[in-house]
Amino acid sequence: MTTNPITNAATAKVAAPPAVSPEQAKLRKAAQAFEAVFVRQLIGSMRSASEGEGLFDSEATKQFQDMSDAKTADAMASKGALHIADMLVKQYGARLAGSAVPVSAQPVAATGALAAPAAAPDGKATK
Repeated sequence: MTTNPITNAATAKVAAPPAVSPEQAKLRKAAQAFEAVFVRQLIGSMRSASEGEGLFDSEATKQFQDMSDAKTADAMASKGALHIADMLVKQYGARLAGSAVPVSAQPVAATGALAAPAAAPDGKATK
């Protein structure tokens, strides 16, 4: 008679997360950078919409506020506070996974964005 060892949740092996390809890692990094830039612009617009000058407003104060805004935007993007990077990864990750042409081989449009995916061999457009 054989018996199975008793295990609890603490000792059970957890399945490893799926491996992330280098292209997916690059996409995630670019999406987080985009979110950081977007949040930085958003904070800057909110700050410029404030009422007139304050008692301590100076060029030095503005410089430190800009640095603080940039740090805040980077922190928010790394935590995924607005989930913009998640949406970009979801949208472009599907194209990356279904594309027959590697991302590095796709032509780049004048704006720096990825060009539309090439047509499949049967002539139908891919996602």
